Amino acid sequence: MSVEAQNAGTTEVREGHRFDEGALAEWMRTHVAGAEGRLSVRQFKGGQSNPTFRLDTPGRSFVLRRKPPGVTVPGAHAVDREARVIGALGKAGFPVPRLYGLCTDDAVIGTWFYIMECVEGRVFWNARFETIPPEERPVYFDAMNATLARLHNFDPAALGLDDFGKRGNYFARQIARWSRQYLADEIAGRDPHMDRLIEWLPAHIPAGDESRIVHGDYRSDNMVFHPTEPRVAAVLDWELSTLGHPLADFTNHLMMYRLPPTILSGLGGVDIAALNLMSEQAYIDAYCRRTGRDGIDHPGFYRAFALFRLAAIYHGIKARAMRGTAASAHAAEFASHYPLLAELGWVQTAGA
Repeated sequence: MSVEAQNAGTTEVREGHRFDEGALAEWMRTHVAGAEGRLSVRQFKGGQSNPTFRLDTPGRSFVLRRKPPGVTVPGAHAVDREARVIGALGKAGFPVPRLYGLCTDDAVIGTWFYIMECVEGRVFWNARFETIPPEERPVYFDAMNATLARLHNFDPAALGLDDFGKRGNYFARQIARWSRQYLADEIAGRDPHMDRLIEWLPAHIPAGDESRIVHGDYRSDNMVFHPTEPRVAAVLDWELSTLGHPLADFTNHLMMYRLPPTILSGLGGVDIAALNLMSEQAYIDAYCRRTGRDGIDHPGFYRAFALFRLAAIYHGIKARAMRGTAASAHAAEFASHYPLLAELGWVQTAGA
C-alpha cells in the first residue's frame, strides 16, 4: 500500500479513539464561532502521535487534535503547547491554521484537545512531488525551504514565545530527553545502535548555540500547499515544536534526501536530477542564504542527532502500537523501521 493510500483522507473513528461526540458538539457551540448545527466526526488516517479528526458542521469544517487515550510518556502529546505556538505564529502572519479554541478539561472528551481551522489544499505525501509537472518541482522545494527559513528568522520574544522552551544546551537536553523516553519504553525493546548513539552524541556536540522556534517534524506531508499555487498555505503538526537550535530543525528536514523511500518516502537512492528536484547542496545553499549563514559545519553530528531522534520517535510509536493506543492504524509497520533508523544514525558518526 502506498504512503498516500495509508495516510490521505479520513476514516471512521477507530475503536480506541472514540469519544462523546455530543459533549464535543456542546463544548464547540459555546467556545467555537461558527460551530452551530449537526456535527460529523471523521478521523484522519495519517498521524502517529496525537489523534486528529475532521469535524464538519453545516456551515464550516474544523480540525480537532487531542492527546491519545491511555498511558502516555510524561511531557509528550502537549496539545496546549501546539495550540500556543499556532496562535502566536498565526498572529505574526506565518502560514498556520487559525486556532479556534483549547480545552484542558478532561471531562469533555476524556483528554485535552484543541480546535483549529481546516485548511483546504494539497498535501504531498512524499518529497518526489510526483503529481507536479517536473519543470515546476524546484519551485515547490524552494517554497518549503523559504517557509522554514522564515520560521527560523523569527525572534521568539517578539512573538511572546521567549519562554516556549529552555534556552541554551539544546542538544544536550534533547539527547537526554529522547534517551530517557527510549529507555523508559521498555515494552518496545532496546537496540545496540541506539545504545551507542546515547553514549556518542553527548560527547560530540559542536560548540556554540542558537535559540529559535523549531518545528521538530518539518516535511512535505506536514504542510498544506495552496490548491493551485506553489505556496505553503499552512504548516501542521507542531507537537515537537520548542525553542531550539535551527540547524537541528533544518537537518531533520534535510533527511528527506538521506532516508530510503520506505521511511517517510525519503529520496535516498532516488535519481534527483531525473525528477528535476533541487539537489541537497542547492537546498542547503538556499537555506543558508536566507538565514545569513556561510555554510553548515559538523554535518555528521547533525545527521546522527536527527536520525537518533527519529529512531526514538519510532521506538515510541512501537510502544504505543504494542499497548494498542497508537494514533495510526499502520503504526506497527512504521515502528518496524526504527532499528534501521538507529543504524543509519550510527553510520553518520564515522568521521563526524
